[in-house]
Amino acid sequence: MLQLEKVSVRFGGLTAVDEVTLQVGTGDVVGLVGANGAGKTTLFNAISGLVRPTSGSIRFNGSDILHAPLHRRARLGIGRTFQIPQPMHELTVRQNLVVAQRFATGRVDAAKIDEVLAFTGLAEKAGRDAATELALTELKALEVAKALATQPKLLLLDEVLAGLETNGKRRFMQMLKGLHEAFAVGIVIIEHDIETISNLCPRVAVLNFGQLIAEGAPAQVFNDPAVIKSYTGA
Repeated sequence: MLQLEKVSVRFGGLTAVDEVTLQVGTGDVVGLVGANGAGKTTLFNAISGLVRPTSGSIRFNGSDILHAPLHRRARLGIGRTFQIPQPMHELTVRQNLVVAQRFATGRVDAAKIDEVLAFTGLAEKAGRDAATELALTELKALEVAKALATQPKLLLLDEVLAGLETNGKRRFMQMLKGLHEAFAVGIVIIEHDIETISNLCPRVAVLNFGQLIAEGAPAQVFNDPAVIKSYTGA
C-alpha cells in the first residue's frame, strides 16, 4: 500500500529524515518509535504532504505521490491526526467531521459520520462546539474521528495518547484496538510508550536521528542493542 524508498527531508543543514525505506501493507498496524527529535513527525509530514522530501520516492497504492498536493493524498486514502488537537473553531463536532470528509472525498456521507461519531464515543457531543466544550480525551477522539471521516485506507496517528491520564489512556487504547478491524484501515502510530506500542502493534520501526535503525516484532526490536542505546544513550 505505502512504499517509501530512501526518503530524506532536509531543512538547510539539518537532515530530519535520512534515506528511510519502509513499506506498510494493507491492514498492517505499525508502531513508529524513537527519541524526541528522531524524525517521526517529519516523516508523517512527508507522507501526508505537509513537507516535500529532498530526495527519495513515495508511492501509495501504485501512485507516485512525492509531489502530490494534500487533497490528492487525502482522496487516495491517506488520513492523519496531529499530536496537538486542531479542532475547527466555531464549528460543532459533527461539522468538523463534515468539513474533513468533504475535503477528502468531495461529498458528505451522513451515515459514515454517524458511524464514526458512535465509534469514537462522540455521538452525544455531536452538537457541541468542538473548540471550547470538549475535554482533552474528547479532543483526541475528535482528531481520530476527523481522520476516519475521510474514509482512509491508511491512518497516520501522531501521539494520540500523549497527555492523557491513566483511565483516559486505557479507554483510548481499547478504541484503537478495535479501529483496525472496524474500519479496515492500515495504521502507522507514533507513540513513546513501549508497552503501549507492544500491545497495539505487531510490527515496530525505530528512527534515530532520522535513520531507520531497526524494524520487526516488538520483542525483537526493543531488545536490539542499537535501539536500547538510542533510548538510553548507554
